[in-house]
Amino acid sequence: MENISSTSYRIEHDSMGEVRVPSDRYWGAQTQRSHENFPIGIGLETMPEEIIHAFGILKKAAAEANHALRPDRMTDEKLAYISKSADEVISGALHDHFPLVVWQTGSGTQSNMNVNEVMANRANELAGKQLCHPNDDINMSQSSNDTFPTALHISACLSLEDRLVPAAESLIRTFLRIESETGDAIKSGRTHLQDAVPISFAQEVSGWRASLERDLEMIRLALSPLRGLALGGTAVGTGLNAPDGFAEKVAEEVSRITGKAFHTEQNKFHALTSKDELVFAHGAVKALACDMMKIANDVRWLASGPRCGLGEIQIPENEPGSSIMPGKVNPTQCEQVTMVAVQVMGNDAAVSFAASQGNFELNVFMPVIAYNFLQSVRLLSESIESFRQNCAEGIRVNREKMRENLDRSLMLVTALNPYIGYENAAATAKKAFRENISLKEACVSLGFLTSERFDEVFHPEKMI
Repeated sequence: MENISSTSYRIEHDSMGEVRVPSDRYWGAQTQRSHENFPIGIGLETMPEEIIHAFGILKKAAAEANHALRPDRMTDEKLAYISKSADEVISGALHDHFPLVVWQTGSGTQSNMNVNEVMANRANELAGKQLCHPNDDINMSQSSNDTFPTALHISACLSLEDRLVPAAESLIRTFLRIESETGDAIKSGRTHLQDAVPISFAQEVSGWRASLERDLEMIRLALSPLRGLALGGTAVGTGLNAPDGFAEKVAEEVSRITGKAFHTEQNKFHALTSKDELVFAHGAVKALACDMMKIANDVRWLASGPRCGLGEIQIPENEPGSSIMPGKVNPTQCEQVTMVAVQVMGNDAAVSFAASQGNFELNVFMPVIAYNFLQSVRLLSESIESFRQNCAEGIRVNREKMRENLDRSLMLVTALNPYIGYENAAATAKKAFRENISLKEACVSLGFLTSERFDEVFHPEKMI
């Protein structure tokens, strides 16, 4: 195939007739029809590259399985060239040959055919002859209805394991370092946005870290159901036109190619129509987004100021914060985290609604599930890593400000409960606040304790 300007065309055909296709593209007639019929979000909302990557994996695995089970049809020669073309899809070398948008048929048929056509044309180019047919060879023993959900599960597993989990683990390690360095930094706790009893900054950070650890536990739990693959169910789950053992062999090959454990889904009728595994997994992703929202808000509030806020920590100054106020610097990394978290929460609603539409033997909202799920994982992975590198790693505690705020906290009066009782302690706190005096002055003036006894029993540092 000549690599000439896209203003030049060749004629391709499908069951509906002839179609003009740009000469420098490997796709065929069905891809071109979809490209022309769905001019929605072109250049912005194309099928996620993770899905195309997963399709390359499953097509290579299917060719291997067909070669083992149907060697008369999937010959050594065909397998060799299909594998080479699949490797190029997997590597991203053929990225420009996948132009289709998310907003297409709900089964993803056109993206499946896009892969079939590109791989067939590339295999034929490598072979130097017409060797492979998109449907008969690349799509052998398959249907769009079982390949797209298979690509969904493969891409979800790979993106979670290879991107999101490592990003969260790196931030956990950063928090562990901060904990080890700040155990002596005592500060006022806060509940209901009001002063509370003391806490060490290390304890506060440990809460952030433990939240992320729990989120990873849930994500790992959600990975297990995603390892079941629909491939082998073909059109409606009956396995029509797939040889015995194909489903198991494909799962075995996918596991070999990816280095991760996959298995065939036992009930293919469930696999084609239900997307509950993706809803469950995205829920775990959303939980991580919720905790990242909380952590980012805590960090930016603790760093608020520099003079009129809490000012208990300092975070890196990455860029100017205002076009009109000189010297202003804002907590921009915290802000990007909170915006990404909002996007993930919105995506969760889209995934949930789409997954509820499994009518009869097929869910026809799969592209939008793929788009939202993979966007959530990609955005959150990159957001966490950016936050770690450009903010969390540079967190520094302001011990003086922490001590100043702690000394002014009225909730230190809680330490007096065992000695003067709850009601007397409440009266002490209210008098100190009303008259703007210290807790000691209020307690002594009310006659609850002597000055010497107050100093003897009042030790905020022991309250943590």
